[in-house]
Amino acid sequence: MEWGPQFAEALHALATHAPHSGASLATTLPAVAENKLLRYLELLAKWNKVFNLTAITDPARMLTHHLLDSLAVAAPIDAIVAGKDHPQLLDVGSGAGLPGIPLAIARPGWSMTLLDSNGKKTAFVQQAAVELELANVQVVTSRAETHLGLYDVILSRAFSTLRDFVRKTEPLLVPGGCWAAMKGAIPPDEVANLPESVRCAQAIPLRVPGLDAQRHLLILRRAA
Repeated sequence: MEWGPQFAEALHALATHAPHSGASLATTLPAVAENKLLRYLELLAKWNKVFNLTAITDPARMLTHHLLDSLAVAAPIDAIVAGKDHPQLLDVGSGAGLPGIPLAIARPGWSMTLLDSNGKKTAFVQQAAVELELANVQVVTSRAETHLGLYDVILSRAFSTLRDFVRKTEPLLVPGGCWAAMKGAIPPDEVANLPESVRCAQAIPLRVPGLDAQRHLLILRRAA
């Protein structure tokens, strides 16, 4: 699959047209990372034929809807973890490794734990991490409610409602940490239904090249 030129153009667009979501990404993504990202897409397409990891099967849509959508949150999370050495991030309901694998490739200084209860999907993610030599990735087959650990940022892409996301992972968040929920349009009902102990601190708009849809990263924090 010849993704290279299309991917390079998309990265340029991510930085040029979406400075809040991609400006730092383009300047800190070395060639080896680009190669690993494209290799991840190839692995995903290959394994998807047998294991049905994602409903998206078209390579061009995999690029935009999966890879670039995941990379768009790198810069906002950069700002959140600035000053931390090897910040600990948890990707809850990671599925086929999204956004955890692309972020681990783009940010090798982040320690990424990818959590999912579906053993078929975590088997793929583990194999991808091995083949891509991602030493900063840990793959866990478990439900969020039974997982143990402490994280600076707990991230989800398509996990649940905001209330359930927070409720199931609250014990895993370090003091001063935050949740980062990837959403389409801002869901006002979900925000209003957050526990009283949690507030939506930021709603960061994201623009993903080739994706004609609203995307936001909601930053949730414990209320003071």
